[in-house]
Amino acid sequence: MTEASLMAREIAEITDAVRRFLDASKPAVAEVGRRLADLSPAVTVTVARGSSDHAATYFKYACEILTGRPVASLGPSVVSVYGTRLQLVGQAALAISQSGRSPDIVALLRAAREGGAETVAIGNVEGSPLLDVAHWQLPLKAGPERSVAATKSFVTSVVAALAVLAAWSGDEALGAAIDALPDRLDEALAADWSAALGTVAGARSLYVLGRGPGFAVASESALKLKETSMLHAEAYSGAEVLHGPVSLVEEGFPVLAFVPADAARGGLVEICQRVAGSGAALFTVGDAGVGTRLPHAATGHPLTEPLSMLVSFYRFVEGVARARGLDPDVPRGLKKVTETL
Repeated sequence: MTEASLMAREIAEITDAVRRFLDASKPAVAEVGRRLADLSPAVTVTVARGSSDHAATYFKYACEILTGRPVASLGPSVVSVYGTRLQLVGQAALAISQSGRSPDIVALLRAAREGGAETVAIGNVEGSPLLDVAHWQLPLKAGPERSVAATKSFVTSVVAALAVLAAWSGDEALGAAIDALPDRLDEALAADWSAALGTVAGARSLYVLGRGPGFAVASESALKLKETSMLHAEAYSGAEVLHGPVSLVEEGFPVLAFVPADAARGGLVEICQRVAGSGAALFTVGDAGVGTRLPHAATGHPLTEPLSMLVSFYRFVEGVARARGLDPDVPRGLKKVTETL
């Protein structure tokens, strides 16, 4: 029997990592939530790169949907390359990083704090430079992550950001869904996506679609297909794929669509029908009434369901890499900590 990859072992640890964070961090999350409620920022800026930036995008959509307050991603080069002084008095800054050691991310959060922002850092390495820079620290406690492709730290980062949002907004339904999430993620890990394995493993290119938090999950999925499987994958908002990219969809072109049961579902169903009509080999996570439906674990809340879908995808993409004859732990040209300026 082939030994399980580091990536597979860390995917299997996701549920325990989420439980650890929720059990250990409730007081800290509540305190950060109270501070943000008192501050009442008109704008929140996010500081992140790579997978962590997809976690920040997930938070962006959830925060804007729930509170109506805009969230903007800051480009690290604005500070690290261009030397801009940020003006953020009365606003909030949320940084997310697995390692907490990328110099440009640390410099950007420091600049946000010096510019007057209330700063919160989410990271998996306690004592990292990023956590040390922030007013408020939320260590993930996910345990060491040795696989280059981040999985358990990504999921726990999103859970941490959503928990802060629930505490800040006082949304009890979201808080309850987060508390119940570990059991749902156990179910997500058991979902069988083998119906899509041959098509995706044999593809040269594919699209991944989603809207709202589902777009953040689509972006993360496309990145993982590139990282682990050397497969050209592009993520699009369901609304944007019709503005040009759909012209590349022809007979057999693979499309993976995340279709959670939220307000965007109707529009995504129409888009799925459009790409299926163009001949796409369509796979949907959630009910679109067309294509091949892949199973997922419902979470009972539209802001947490895409995360459950992603956990099932992680197991799937590790299998895609192996089916393509690749080692998901040794992606070409990548290393665990990317130090950019």
